[in-house]
Amino acid sequence: MDASTLDTRDIMLRTGVALVPAFAAATYWFGPGVLVNLAVTLGAGVALEAGWVWARFRTFDAVKDASTPVTCALIAIAVPPSLHPGILVFAAAMAVILAKQIYGGIGKNVFNPAMVGYAAALVAFPAHFADWDMLTGATALDALRFREGATVAEVWGQPAFGLVGAHGFEVVNAAALAGGLYLCAVRIANWRMPVAVLASLGACAALGYDNGSSASLGSPMFHWFSGGTMLAAFFIATDPVTSPSSVRAQWIFGIAIGALIYCIRSFGAYPDGIAFAVLLANLAAPALDKAMLRP
Repeated sequence: MDASTLDTRDIMLRTGVALVPAFAAATYWFGPGVLVNLAVTLGAGVALEAGWVWARFRTFDAVKDASTPVTCALIAIAVPPSLHPGILVFAAAMAVILAKQIYGGIGKNVFNPAMVGYAAALVAFPAHFADWDMLTGATALDALRFREGATVAEVWGQPAFGLVGAHGFEVVNAAALAGGLYLCAVRIANWRMPVAVLASLGACAALGYDNGSSASLGSPMFHWFSGGTMLAAFFIATDPVTSPSSVRAQWIFGIAIGALIYCIRSFGAYPDGIAFAVLLANLAAPALDKAMLRP
């Protein structure tokens, strides 16, 4: 299949299909609240975009590309299950209106809309995200970061940890990896950026890993299969609108995202740094393209 022969709607629909395994795994492990998130964000996102486009253009043509449902799906799977509906509507509004439509619609936005929505909700309502950790036990990323001198082996017995990564999240990441490989196989996702993200994150983790002492920051496998790593690598970093177009710039872009994820996870104020890593890389994407395309 040649993705260049597909229109935006077809690409988005196939991306939605590729997300199904991750949603199935997340729903199995974390409950039907994941689907509640999806329903609320989809309803809010589509309604907000339709209202905005109708108010400006008196037409609904701009909402037929199916990009907003994919954006809303990424928000829904990234936030805690059964997050307050008002926060979900807020996240959808930030993604669809602030990050997408104000810039002129699809193809003109600078920042990944889903990550804008997620980051805005996280910063505006941190207590609601912290409540998720309190209800389920600290996430593995939290537990490893704030373990008060315990070794990796000592902390690994906590319920937050699974076989190689975070409990539950490792299955979701494996499912997202399967969906992402499908997108690469049909050439909807550019394979270079996922490889660069995972290689960079893995290399940084390897440098900070010492077989499990109290100073160890987690193995490459742990970082690959915790948080939203595979979703970031295959579904977010590969957004063709907010990523570079030149090959060399794509490698640098992916490497930067992987390194930033690791640094924020290990030394920042948030347990997972995906949204902020992607947004910072989005900001640099035009400059990367300009530098790499210079004769």
